Amino acid sequence: MTTGLVFNIQRFSLHDGPGIRTTVFLKGCPLECRWCHNPEGQSFSAQPLVKIELCTACGACVDHCPSGAVTMTASGPVTRGDLCTACGTCTESCPQEGRTIAGRMMTPVEVADEAGRDLPFYGPTGGGVTFSGGEAMAQIDFLVEALTACRERGLHTAVDTAGCLPWSHFTRVLPLVDLFLYDLKLMDAGRHREQTGASNRPVLENLERLARRGDPVVVRIPVIPTVNDDDANLEATLAFLRLHGLNRVDLLPFHQLGRGKAPQVGRSWSLGEVPGLEPVDLDRIRARFAQAGLAVTTGG
Repeated sequence: MTTGLVFNIQRFSLHDGPGIRTTVFLKGCPLECRWCHNPEGQSFSAQPLVKIELCTACGACVDHCPSGAVTMTASGPVTRGDLCTACGTCTESCPQEGRTIAGRMMTPVEVADEAGRDLPFYGPTGGGVTFSGGEAMAQIDFLVEALTACRERGLHTAVDTAGCLPWSHFTRVLPLVDLFLYDLKLMDAGRHREQTGASNRPVLENLERLARRGDPVVVRIPVIPTVNDDDANLEATLAFLRLHGLNRVDLLPFHQLGRGKAPQVGRSWSLGEVPGLEPVDLDRIRARFAQAGLAVTTGG
């Protein structure tokens, strides 16, 4: 049986599709969005997370690491990714409980059983299970088996995707997915590559194919001040949605969660100083989409 690398399972989620849901977060993503709020989901390997604010530089993690991956520097312990095996010894030895491992191997049956625990809550609310990430479809073999197991348990299934994948990945999951939550970030190819590290060509082409087929899709747009909230991008987005008959949109207001989590995986926050999204600005964008005839929600 295939196994998958899962970095979180969130029960009673209200922001990843309809109703009460269990959201399964899979590791690995082809994008490197500068605002990513789950940076621990980008790597395709299990990795340690270090809460710097809890670290006292006691050196226990250095002393106990069996692979010599952790060394002490003037600014605290540093973990070498090329040596770390994510064995978890450092997390067990940390007296401050400041280290955890992001990523554990699970079977499709284990995931489906976990999601199925809350089946009594799903029915009345139209809920179910949502696979997210990272990029859920990056672990395509595991995802197909996990979706199949969830369907066998009578669960409504949703997949949250950034769409930067071969269309062949979509064809494998189409019979198993009740709803796609499809992220659409930037319409300009150059700006998309600058902000995410990848082309938006497959993103747009795959979304167009889903629209032509008539598959249930909610387009999710992260609204990030100074990045994609300008008139040119909003108008280009609206034109694309109208052209392809995509009339369900969810606006996701920017937050600073990723800024605090980036150092936990040894990364710097590359987006810089971004102002918070004012409610009046979100309302303005929502009204703009609604006036274009789209069904608009905010926040998931």
